[in-house]
Amino acid sequence: MKDFVGLGHLFVVAFLFHFSSFMVLPAITDVTMEAVCPGRDECSVAIYLSGFQNAITGLGALVVTPIVGNLSDKYGRKALMTLPVTLAILPLFILACNRSEVYFYVYYVMKILAGIFCEGSIHCLSLAYVADHVGTKRRAAAFGLLSGVSAAGFLSGTLTARFLATSSTFQVAAAVGTAGAIYLRAFVPDSGAAVSFHDDACDPLLQDSSCSSAASSSASSDEELSPRLPPYKGVLPSPSDMVALLTGSLTLSTAAMITFFYSLGEHGLQTALLYYLKAQFGYSKDEFANLMLIAGAAGMISQLTVMPIFAPIVGEEMLLIVGLLGGCTHVFLYGIAWSYWCHILLHRL
Repeated sequence: MKDFVGLGHLFVVAFLFHFSSFMVLPAITDVTMEAVCPGRDECSVAIYLSGFQNAITGLGALVVTPIVGNLSDKYGRKALMTLPVTLAILPLFILACNRSEVYFYVYYVMKILAGIFCEGSIHCLSLAYVADHVGTKRRAAAFGLLSGVSAAGFLSGTLTARFLATSSTFQVAAAVGTAGAIYLRAFVPDSGAAVSFHDDACDPLLQDSSCSSAASSSASSDEELSPRLPPYKGVLPSPSDMVALLTGSLTLSTAAMITFFYSLGEHGLQTALLYYLKAQFGYSKDEFANLMLIAGAAGMISQLTVMPIFAPIVGEEMLLIVGLLGGCTHVFLYGIAWSYWCHILLHRL
């Protein structure tokens, strides 16, 4: 428990970051429609713009995130976390000033650029920070707490947006994001390779590591779960280095493949869902917030209770399987929920 208490400042930053980031999510659909297709409830251009934004952001994050992660090993997690936390404020500040068409397209460009650095970096660096301070056997529970705090930020931001006007939503989000960046610089202790929980010389992921005989004998069963990867000592990873990292471990490459396809389905759903609900049912910011509150509450309860309690009991692999099945079921139900035969079946039942 002492390890988790030491992560309190990081949890505050994660809460504030997700509070400000997701607070604007219920309102951004209305802002986009008003800027791109004013006076209309249905606009395919808005969906294309959102899809293009997600695609460019994802491709950019694929290149930038490994570089940021590698630099954090050298310069510390705190220094590199400052970059995405600060950049995430700029798009919010633009729409806090004005939401006209010109301001929206400036926001759109800035959101893509900021997303390239923020989309994967803040999550990656937060997990690395937790791994620096928590032992291997307790990391799954710590990761669950971090995800739960992030979900709490999502829930709190969505709830706040439910009771604010659109203009005030972006202003409050920008202010909270600024507070998160200041808190990060003022209170979060630095972390990096020099203060890692395990010394690099005893890292099970490095082929040339040499642990003590006592440690190696007690961790013989863990070597299958933590396969040795080729050590990388450069400043910036090249594409060949990243390919070698993925292909050097069956566990890592499988996890990367699962993450890719799961994220592909989730982002594809999220890109079109809000616009579909607006076109089909005339939903606006408040209705979007109500739906997100339900999902956010379920996610927060799950991450804060299920992960820390059941991870040591059933293991990370079983929790991953359950989570993937739940995610696939969620996407499948959304896929058939709007079919005409589904409505007929429900009425007959």
